[in-house]
Amino acid sequence: MNENKEQEIDLLELIGVLWKNLFGIVIATVLGAVLVLIYTVCFVTPKYQASAMLFVNTSSLDVGSTKINLSDLTASKSLANTYSVILKSRTTLEEVIEKAGLDYNYTQLGNMITTATVDNTEVFRVIVTSDDPNEAKKIANTIVEVLPERIKDIMDGSAVKVVDDAIAPKSYVSPSYKRNALIGALIGFVIACAIVIIRYMLDTTIHSESFLLEEYENIPLLSVVPVVSDNGEG
Repeated sequence: MNENKEQEIDLLELIGVLWKNLFGIVIATVLGAVLVLIYTVCFVTPKYQASAMLFVNTSSLDVGSTKINLSDLTASKSLANTYSVILKSRTTLEEVIEKAGLDYNYTQLGNMITTATVDNTEVFRVIVTSDDPNEAKKIANTIVEVLPERIKDIMDGSAVKVVDDAIAPKSYVSPSYKRNALIGALIGFVIACAIVIIRYMLDTTIHSESFLLEEYENIPLLSVVPVVSDNGEG
């Protein structure tokens, strides 16, 4: 046999092998979805989000010695970035922790908070993610109390007003059981197909005359044993 000869893969034959193992692939796919779903239900803690909205109404802002005209800002996310920095500063977060009586350090609390503008307006949204819906609400509303004063102290001329207080969320935002089940099904499907393909590629069993002619092309074929049926024909 020519050891340097590259192994050729017949795609039609490979598809046929996958089709023959379809039942096992389906079982692995279902099993993957079930296992990931069970893990999600038993070990993944649901996350809740509470959000509050603030409105910053000003025609110009003074930051230190620099005056910013809002008409020159091409997008209100420039302000959102500024507010986010002020909100996630150590001083602001420590004030929120003290006022809300939280058992977090400022780094942990900062990881629970995200900020964004609403539809490119001057409305600023503060989103808090927590394992406890009531805690998420409490933190968001404490931020609403603390942040406006911090912004006014730092940015002269700003006037921050509350658009919406936070309320306790009734449903979780993560995990997504459907998405995780689909991911588990995909993992099971890929693993099952990979096992079938690897077994096919490592299989050295002689299945046909063509295999002998290809692999032992330098050795003459002396004879072939025919397949004799038992139905009386041939």
